[in-house]
Amino acid sequence: MEKSEAGIEKDGIVLAVDTTTPAGGVALLRGKRLLAEINQDSADTFSERLLPSIQFVLRANRLKIQDVEGFAVAVGPGSFTGIRIGLSTVKSFAYASGRPVAAVSTLAALAHKLRHPSRRLICPLLDAKKNEIYGALFESKGNIVQEVIPQAAYSPDAFFSLLPAHRIIHFIGSGVDIHRLLLFQYFKDKARLSQRSPFIAYEVGLIGYDRLRQKKGLDAHHVEPLYLRKSQAEEKH
Repeated sequence: MEKSEAGIEKDGIVLAVDTTTPAGGVALLRGKRLLAEINQDSADTFSERLLPSIQFVLRANRLKIQDVEGFAVAVGPGSFTGIRIGLSTVKSFAYASGRPVAAVSTLAALAHKLRHPSRRLICPLLDAKKNEIYGALFESKGNIVQEVIPQAAYSPDAFFSLLPAHRIIHFIGSGVDIHRLLLFQYFKDKARLSQRSPFIAYEVGLIGYDRLRQKKGLDAHHVEPLYLRKSQAEEKH
């Protein structure tokens, strides 16, 4: 991926998009302040609702797409189709405007929802189908969230065996309910299951804003998906 030298001004306008899971959304930020957000947990395709959602958050703030100074997009892991829709939409806007794009991991954004002033372990889990999960372990202290165990597609047992069972771990994501019993088998009273919503567009925007301010945005041509495993079509081929 090629870094863009263009950054954004302090309190610049950022449009954030997440289409990696059915619980997708769009957020508009001025700096780190949320201006508008639309979230929807639906099996309907994002191709039908993404552009209307973007238009709504902009119009609600009397802004146009030309006023956006940078974009943030969740690049995966998640639904292959959803990822492609989000990336193609954001890349089109960024290419036309010449604005930079911050590529944000879905798992990192989920972990960001549970960041805390005191040190804590955060484990985002997404259902990856085929009896696998997308998972990672992060450690947070304040706004600093660092990856401890790398993001990948794992079998549940293989992944849970990597986690420190002696420490309290905060779990979040669609994989939590599916593997609730297994989590308690491994971690007993050390497991903390978050009740936070699955929507991460705002967190994608927060992470994206920081990266854009640090001139770590990407040129539209060089934003790539984070699949973590091959698609079904690639596996068949």
